Amino acid sequence: MLDIRASQTQLEFGQVRNPPPRRAVHPGMTTAATTLTPEQKTWQNHLLLHEFYGPLPLEPRRPPMRELISTLLSHRTTHADEELAYARMLEEFGDWQGVLAAPTAALAHTIRTTRWPDTQAPRIQEILRRIQAEQGAFTLDFLADWPVEKGLAWLTDMPGIGLKTASLVLLFNFRKPVLPVDTHVHRVAQRVGMIGAKTSVDKAHQLLLAQLPKDAVVLLNFHKHNYWHGQHICFFAKPDCGRCPLKGFCTYYLEHYGPPTLEALAATPTHWQKSWGVLLH
Repeated sequence: MLDIRASQTQLEFGQVRNPPPRRAVHPGMTTAATTLTPEQKTWQNHLLLHEFYGPLPLEPRRPPMRELISTLLSHRTTHADEELAYARMLEEFGDWQGVLAAPTAALAHTIRTTRWPDTQAPRIQEILRRIQAEQGAFTLDFLADWPVEKGLAWLTDMPGIGLKTASLVLLFNFRKPVLPVDTHVHRVAQRVGMIGAKTSVDKAHQLLLAQLPKDAVVLLNFHKHNYWHGQHICFFAKPDCGRCPLKGFCTYYLEHYGPPTLEALAATPTHWQKSWGVLLH
């Protein structure tokens, strides 16, 4: 049987809306990839990846100012190179006041492990300048008291800060009910059929958020699980569909391999194995 299961996570996060059918799938039959709505696929994605990768608590991984600047540095950059750039920047200039006062060329050289240091250096200094001018200090704590839309608008008015970065800061640090959509989340959502194949990243923020409960813990788990899934299984080139627990209702799988066989479903791992790699938080 194709068990698009309603697991224990339903008890934690609420009942499935418009639950999908539970039935056998055989080659040549119409599958859940074509019968489930995008909303149903999004919720089933959450349930299965929540089980596959395990639940995550919503705890800030780093202070708000660091989250903002580090995420800016991470654009098209590996995690290791982002961390190196951030560490070098604070080691060289001491604190945010030092970073703001530094010669822009020197700052660019210090963060040279990032993809576009000559672009990011003046952006970082402009962001710091605005925050200090408006708040009198280098802090984002005021965002905790602001409505979501006001916080998003303020952050995305900063140079180089898009919806993904703004949403990360508001969700991770202030438990706001927003959903960051990066390239990995976007790719998984398109392939599975949670959003259309031509849906932009910015539009995906709105569509996916509308399909999920406005619960910060659910949204964090959905983001991180799909981020990991895009990094480690649903690769840009040659996705590892054999290991994917979403194949039972994935449009990409149906188009490339046909309806999943009972054998393929039975052979699918149910949990991430540590031997496959480290999942960075």
